[in-house]
Amino acid sequence: MRWRVTVQESDANAVHALVCETGFFSKSEERIAIELVEETLSLGKESGYEFVFADVPGNPGRLLGYTCYGPIPDTESSFDLYWIAVAPAEQRTGLGSSLLHETERLALLQNAKRMFVDTSGREQYTPTRNFYERMGYREEARLVDFYAPGDDKVIYAKTL
Repeated sequence: MRWRVTVQESDANAVHALVCETGFFSKSEERIAIELVEETLSLGKESGYEFVFADVPGNPGRLLGYTCYGPIPDTESSFDLYWIAVAPAEQRTGLGSSLLHETERLALLQNAKRMFVDTSGREQYTPTRNFYERMGYREEARLVDFYAPGDDKVIYAKTL
């Protein structure tokens, strides 16, 4: 396994395959994941999106996990973690924690002071929220019924 931060043409398909494989994301979310890769391929740094890929050297289509993050426009040093996804076979191996640590390290190199994460309040996302809390994030806000009735938006933050 290796870390890679340069977005490649093959990443749109690899990200799509990974997010579908998790069985966790909606069709709309799957499209958004691909769009962020495509926008980064098109605009480069101006897209505002950064990626960390955990992949298998010599097998560019085999993505083990990834994050997408970036600076929040019009803030001095706040960053968003837009996506983190890990292949089901790699979950509970420490890869998600390692990916998040590497993402935070890279954000710090870009003068990040705080990282924010939005997630769902639905029961399905309890393990996700627990993961963020284990990683030192704390709930900053909860927007009731944000995504849909009974589906809150939960915002976590961590000082880096």
